[in-house]
Amino acid sequence: MTSANRRKNRVTGTTKEGQRTAPNGTAGVGSGRLGEKGEKLKTAGHLATLIDFSSVISLVLGGCCSNVMTYEKLLLLNPSIGSALTFSQMLFISLQTMPSFITFLPKSFFPALKPRQVPLNMWAIQVVVLTTGSLLNNWAYAYKVPLTVLIVFRSAGLPVSMLFGFLFSQRRYDWKQIVSVLIVTAGAFLSALSKTASSSAGSSLTAAQDFKLYLTGITMLVGSLLCTGVLGVLQERTYKTYGPCWKECLFYTHTLGLPSVVFLGSDVKQGFAALTAQSYSSSPVPFLPYVVLFANLCSQYVCVSGVNQLSSRVTSVSTNIVLTVRKALSLCLSVWWFGNDWNAQLAVGAGMVFTGSLLYTAATNSSSNGPSSVSKKLKQT
Repeated sequence: MTSANRRKNRVTGTTKEGQRTAPNGTAGVGSGRLGEKGEKLKTAGHLATLIDFSSVISLVLGGCCSNVMTYEKLLLLNPSIGSALTFSQMLFISLQTMPSFITFLPKSFFPALKPRQVPLNMWAIQVVVLTTGSLLNNWAYAYKVPLTVLIVFRSAGLPVSMLFGFLFSQRRYDWKQIVSVLIVTAGAFLSALSKTASSSAGSSLTAAQDFKLYLTGITMLVGSLLCTGVLGVLQERTYKTYGPCWKECLFYTHTLGLPSVVFLGSDVKQGFAALTAQSYSSSPVPFLPYVVLFANLCSQYVCVSGVNQLSSRVTSVSTNIVLTVRKALSLCLSVWWFGNDWNAQLAVGAGMVFTGSLLYTAATNSSSNGPSSVSKKLKQT
C-alpha cells in the first residue's frame, strides 16, 4: 500500500484490517468495544450504589431494632436506669466520634480540638434540649408507661414538627398533610388511653396512685416530643447557615452533655449499682447486664450512623418511610419477643400513627417539586 493510499484511508476511517470507524462518524468495532466497557462500568457503578444503599438500610433496620430490644431488656433489669443509660450513651458516642475532631499539635502532649464549622454557643443550646429530651424519654418507663406505648409515642412526632414548622419556619401545609397529622394525633391519644389492667398487676400501689404515675410518664413523653421538635428546628437552622455538619453535631451535642452527670450523679450511681448487683446475683451469664448495656450502646451508634447516612443519600421523604417501617418493626418485636401488653385499642392507635405517618409522607412527596428537590438535596450533601 502506498503512502498516498494510507493517508486516504486515514481520512475515510478505514484500515487494512477493515472499517473500524465510518466516515460519517458512526461507531465501528473499536468504539463498540469502548461502549461495551462503558456499559459494564456503568452497571458496576449501579450495583455498587445498590449494595451501599442496602447496607445503609441494614444499619437502620438492624441497628435500630436491635437497639430497641436491648433497651427493653435493660428496662426489665432496672426500670430506673434512665439517667445511667443517658450518660452511658453520651459517653460512648463522644468517644466514638472524638478522633475526628481532635489533633495533636507539635511540641504538645495534650490534644487540641480542630476548628469548628459551627460556633460553640450554637451547640450549647442544642445540648440542653437534647439532654432534656433524652432524660425524659428514658425516665418515662419508670413511671408505669409500657414500652409499647412508649414506642408509639416516639413515632408520633409529626404534630409537633408541623406545629413548630408553622410557627418558626413559616411553612404551610395542604389539607392532606393536615388530615394525616390529625390521624397521627388521634392514634397517639388512643394509644395513651390503652393501658391494660395487667400492666398494673403485682403493684402495691392503688389505682389512683398508679394512674398518677402513668399520667406523669405520658407527660414526660410529651415533653420529650416537644424537645425533639425544638431540636429539629435548631438543627435545621444550623445546617442552613453553616452547611451540613451532622458529624460535628453528633460529637459536640453528646460531649457537651456529659457535665449534666454532676446534677444527676446519684441517679447514675444508683443505675450502675443496680446493674452490678444483678450481675452477681441472679444473672446466668457473668456481668450479663453490662453485656446488654454494651450491646445497646453499640447498636445505638450503628442506628444513628445509619440514619444520618441514609438522610445524606436520599430525600427526607424516603428517610421518613424507612424510619416509619423501622418503628413498626420495633413495636412488633416488642410484642412478640418480650410478650408485652397488647390490646385492640393499642393496635388501632398504633395503626393510626403509622398509617398517618405514611400518608403524610406521600402527601409531602406529591406536593414537592420532584427532581429539583432531589438535586437540591444532593447538592447540600
